[in-house]
Amino acid sequence: RREPLALINLKKKNEETGEEELASRLDHCKAKATRHIFLIRHSQYNLDGRADKDRTLTPLGREQAELTGQRLASLGLKFDQIIHSSMTRATETTEIISKHLPGVKKISTDLLREGAPIEPDPPVSHWKPEAVQYYEDGARIEAAFRNFIHRADAKQEEDSYEIFVCHANVIRYIVCRALQFPPEGWLRMSLNNGSITHLVIRPNGRVALRTLGDTGFMPPEKITRT
Repeated sequence: RREPLALINLKKKNEETGEEELASRLDHCKAKATRHIFLIRHSQYNLDGRADKDRTLTPLGREQAELTGQRLASLGLKFDQIIHSSMTRATETTEIISKHLPGVKKISTDLLREGAPIEPDPPVSHWKPEAVQYYEDGARIEAAFRNFIHRADAKQEEDSYEIFVCHANVIRYIVCRALQFPPEGWLRMSLNNGSITHLVIRPNGRVALRTLGDTGFMPPEKITRT
């Protein structure tokens, strides 16, 4: 973020103390910790459901969520929170994962709901949402990116580990934006159900993609992309 202080001569000394006052003040506003973002795609769900409440996880989807939860628990990290989409399939995935991470608070948000983030380039013939969807969903998903993907707060002293359970379109768009890739390329990536994508945001603002759509912890017969 471009702050007004960036326009000021930070080397200018305080006339009374002789100290570089502005530079000192700015140091207190700098991030010191690293944020680890784990983006989880929901598990397999019932595609025949007419409304969101009917699109519940399949028996295989529940198994996938168990495996994802076990994998996250095996990392031995102190997760701070699980933020999840308010859609049924993401909520159910979160509930199963959270059983393996006792004590980690869960937060539901509409910002992470599935949608059409931006018209893909190159275009595809198998998926053509109404043009209005890009305006309705795109602004919301961009808001999710800006709200959740940023450097650690200056007051944060220790590295943090956060889990976001949401949807393939949302995750792919966030990855493109975080890496400063053209966001129109989001549909070129593919994510399995229950997969783990790991982003790292350093204090200096540098972003690294540790893993993309990892399901190596699942038996091959349990892997799906619905």
